[in-house]
Amino acid sequence: MDSLRHVLPPPALSALSRPELEALLVELFTEVATLKRTVAEQREEIAGLKGLKGRPNIKPSGMDKGSAPAKPTKNAKRPGRGKVTPRVSVEETVINAEIPPGSRFKGYQSFLVQDLAISVRATRYQRERWVAPDGRTILAPLPEGIDGHFGPELRRFVLMQYHQGQSTMPRLLALLRSMGIAISKRQLVRLLNENHEDFIAEAQNVLRAGLETSPWVSVDDTGARHAGKNGFCTQIGNEWFTWFRTRSSKSRLNFLDLLRAGYTDYVLNDAAYDYMRSQGLPTATIARLKAEPETRFSDQTAWQAHLDRLGFNALKLTPEPVRIATEGALWGSVQAHEFLCDAVVLSDDAGQFNIGRHALCWVHAERLVHKLEAFTELHRAAQTRVRSLIWDFYADLKAYQLKPGKRRASALRTRFDRIFLRRTGFVTLDRLLARLHANKAELLMVLDRPEIPLHTNGSENDIRCQVTRRKVSAGTRSGIGRDCRDAFLSLAKTCDKLGIAIWDYLGSRFNVVGHAIIAPLDHYVRARLRPA
Repeated sequence: MDSLRHVLPPPALSALSRPELEALLVELFTEVATLKRTVAEQREEIAGLKGLKGRPNIKPSGMDKGSAPAKPTKNAKRPGRGKVTPRVSVEETVINAEIPPGSRFKGYQSFLVQDLAISVRATRYQRERWVAPDGRTILAPLPEGIDGHFGPELRRFVLMQYHQGQSTMPRLLALLRSMGIAISKRQLVRLLNENHEDFIAEAQNVLRAGLETSPWVSVDDTGARHAGKNGFCTQIGNEWFTWFRTRSSKSRLNFLDLLRAGYTDYVLNDAAYDYMRSQGLPTATIARLKAEPETRFSDQTAWQAHLDRLGFNALKLTPEPVRIATEGALWGSVQAHEFLCDAVVLSDDAGQFNIGRHALCWVHAERLVHKLEAFTELHRAAQTRVRSLIWDFYADLKAYQLKPGKRRASALRTRFDRIFLRRTGFVTLDRLLARLHANKAELLMVLDRPEIPLHTNGSENDIRCQVTRRKVSAGTRSGIGRDCRDAFLSLAKTCDKLGIAIWDYLGSRFNVVGHAIIAPLDHYVRARLRPA
């Protein structure tokens, strides 16, 4: 208590005027903020002395800003909304005005109102039945588009709300019942999952069209639940199409299988042998496959039987001969069907996607640098300097895409070496730079192929719909439910990229009265991606 002897007692607050109280309050707020900052610094220091990690200071990556479109300047004129053009026919209604005698008519003032009419309609079709002279029973056919006890408009609405609207099944069921639809949970599940083989096949055809004609594809994956187990959903797409598929594994075997786009054959050709050699399979082992006359196998059973006859399962080698040979035969099948013949696969450096002509995302590469934890001023300065160099280089790569040239490409390659071969004194950063330099060919693929993006933002944007579905509905239980979810999300994303309203697309497929004519989506994808 002796230490508090010289501390002045607090003033009597009742004796202070309002300005004095406000000044005292500001002073106290300042002291509290200073004490909070001091306590935070002391906690970090204590954690460091105990050998614990302090709170990370992760700042947003500047690469994200570099990939975003430039914002308009303050002096630029803000664009207006433009003329409202409804997608439906507009009904004209004339409203009469009460006018005094002697008034002159000056025309009309237009005022557009858009509204929504939601109604439930139930129709009982009385189908005539006749007995022909030969004893046959003739039954009048149902109108076009009627398939089952729920009409095409209802089926379109259910699929639109569940997949595009990301509604849950219980909420959708409650909505339909509140509108007056007599439907059970089982019937709703059937509307979502049954008799959609044509949609699944169309999504598969979209993938085939994209792989046949695309100069590049961007790929990514995310977690997905199915049958109570964790799995993975893989995305393949670009500016004009998107395709999803959920499997229990995300291995390279799985990715190569997906790239076959529904085909089941295994093919041994030059592409398959080149792949095996690139993966370190011994020449003598490859010679065993080449010595056999059979080079195409209809399915996995036939392929595994072929490997058993050649004694591959008994080989004790590294890398594993069966796996490498199978991956090579899958890649041979992909090439045999003319998929990804000269296309670039753009990924975030996940190992399973390193297939064929491969390019890496610059945003993910730079993110490794800015996530490093620096503990000294020297390290922080080195990290900041390297990030600045990478951002500047990234901006020049974007400029190169607009005006490519051999001389500029050579200068950028030399500059890449100067950035990623430097020694900063920050050991962890130097190791990371060396690792990124080892990926030089994939990071600088854009110099040979300026049309490919520098990042995988498109894939991450596409796959968000799968993440949202996973969060709102956990996962699927049946195989057909999983396939329908992947197919409809693929078709919805593809329609959005092609400028086709998913509502019009579903109306065309269900033959809704007055529907728009929407051709198979793979036709539009081929037309967009086919070189002029």
